[in-house]
Amino acid sequence: MTRPLDVRAARSGMTLIEVMMAMVIFSMISSMLYGGFAQTALNKKRVETRLDRAHEVRAGIERMARELSMAYVSAHENKTNPSLKVVTTAFIAKEVSDGSRVDFTSFSHQRLYRDAHESDQNELSYYVTTHPDDGSRKVLARREQARIDDDPQEGGHTQILIEDVESLELSYLDSLTGEWTDYWDTTQDAMHPNRLPAQVKILVTVPNIKGRGPDQTFGTRAVLPLRFALNHAIYKH
Repeated sequence: MTRPLDVRAARSGMTLIEVMMAMVIFSMISSMLYGGFAQTALNKKRVETRLDRAHEVRAGIERMARELSMAYVSAHENKTNPSLKVVTTAFIAKEVSDGSRVDFTSFSHQRLYRDAHESDQNELSYYVTTHPDDGSRKVLARREQARIDDDPQEGGHTQILIEDVESLELSYLDSLTGEWTDYWDTTQDAMHPNRLPAQVKILVTVPNIKGRGPDQTFGTRAVLPLRFALNHAIYKH
């Protein structure tokens, strides 16, 4: 005969202690998995933030270099009546409180609207100033005026090129002397009349992205092909 099964053994299962132990183990494993995923996501965010910041700064510097490479000055003047002069081309670079500032005319303007009464000539400026909405922050500003007037350092509209900047340092290579200088002014006969620097060295310093540690400096150089003033008549320099 077959021995009858023990009813209590057939109905037995996990005890309360065993269930609690299983829940504790499951909770520990879940916490470890979540911690690993959370740390990975945090590291990914940090890396992406640094890459985005570096891309912003480098894109701004490359734009500066591209537009500086299109700088020009013209020696054409109204000899009969100088009072009728309404356009002044120039390349003026100087040191200011937050580093360097450069104001120049270039061929870098891009028309956004068809049949706009604009050419590819414009006035441009680069300099460091305070943020318009937060006086404790500094930004690299870009000023552009689509039409050249008699004052190459004023007018137009200003936009933020790079957020949170410590300083802008520009230096200029004189092709005649082979030396670098911090100043350039084509409007002064005693300095650099009717000629531009051969190269412009650009250095932009920004705070460390982690909020601690030394500042970071990004740089490049711009080559200026039009080193002498445009003049289809008699050129003097």
